[in-house]
Amino acid sequence: MLDLTLKERFIYSLERKDVDKVPVCSVTQTGTVELMEITGAKWPDAHYDPEKMATLAIAGHELTGLEAVRYPFCNTVIAETLGCNFDEGSIDTQPYQLDFPCKNKEDVAGIIVPENLLESRRIKIMLEATDIIKSRVSDDVPIIAGMIGPAAIAFYLCGAKNYLRWCITEPELLTQLFAMGTEFCIEYANALFYRGVDAVVIIDSEAGPDIFPPPLFESLILPHYRLLTERMAGHSILHICGDATDILDMMAESGFHGLSIEEKVDLAYASKMVSDRVCLIGNISPAATLLGKSPEHIKNEAKQCIMDGAGILAPGCGIAPRTPIENIRAFVAARDEFYTK
Repeated sequence: MLDLTLKERFIYSLERKDVDKVPVCSVTQTGTVELMEITGAKWPDAHYDPEKMATLAIAGHELTGLEAVRYPFCNTVIAETLGCNFDEGSIDTQPYQLDFPCKNKEDVAGIIVPENLLESRRIKIMLEATDIIKSRVSDDVPIIAGMIGPAAIAFYLCGAKNYLRWCITEPELLTQLFAMGTEFCIEYANALFYRGVDAVVIIDSEAGPDIFPPPLFESLILPHYRLLTERMAGHSILHICGDATDILDMMAESGFHGLSIEEKVDLAYASKMVSDRVCLIGNISPAATLLGKSPEHIKNEAKQCIMDGAGILAPGCGIAPRTPIENIRAFVAARDEFYTK
């Protein structure tokens, strides 16, 4: 048990097996301006250039001590592939949406998974970045790829107003988009697993209680999650932003190996509810704590996360681009200190 590799510790934790200490990593975005300046791999180019994407992702592991390589740094890959338009963002702002294809109900029928999905521009960039990362990183280091999930795909495709209205008035339209998004995620995720990715993170905050009515989660969202997890050929994590407390039990029944939760969820309470069924990942605040607090304060909060039941110690959401490397290193050091006290 004392000789576990980073990958073994990560996989064992997802499978809720005994480990010598919890892994410490980020299953959400890891690109920071400081890392960009050091490596020369900067946003927005690192979203679209596989070489720069790989370089920046590897730096998140090698220069901060985070125990995984995680990429990409935005949530736009699938949405752009399906026809959404984005501004590419800047060195410290992610790409943001300009337009969406499903203005009207009639537009939904025209949205399908591209026939040559793996040859589409953004997916091909991700697959090339995966090959580069695999060639440069030890096989002992876990590789984590992120993508949006069925609810987020639907949200991007039809816009906020239609999404919120249709979940009540036209749920069958969203169901069509959820089903298409699920098929897209399955094909894309399995292509990543085939190339050596160790875990896929499905980012689906638009399924969470902050946006989607919890009473509809079980009937409209959960069946697609179960299909997704049944057909993905590797370890999977679900990330939902905001306070997901009201749907934690259903999330734990969805088939994902890990649940990544924000600091708005009481980790100790979540651990009592679902840690016998799923690995809890989180949940130090990336903005309130990692970005702006002192290293000592960060360490105290991180140690509390471990005490509260984190199966994998991680930020509750994506690391803010202006977060100092010193603060991320303190976050990692907190885990080591916890087990040597």
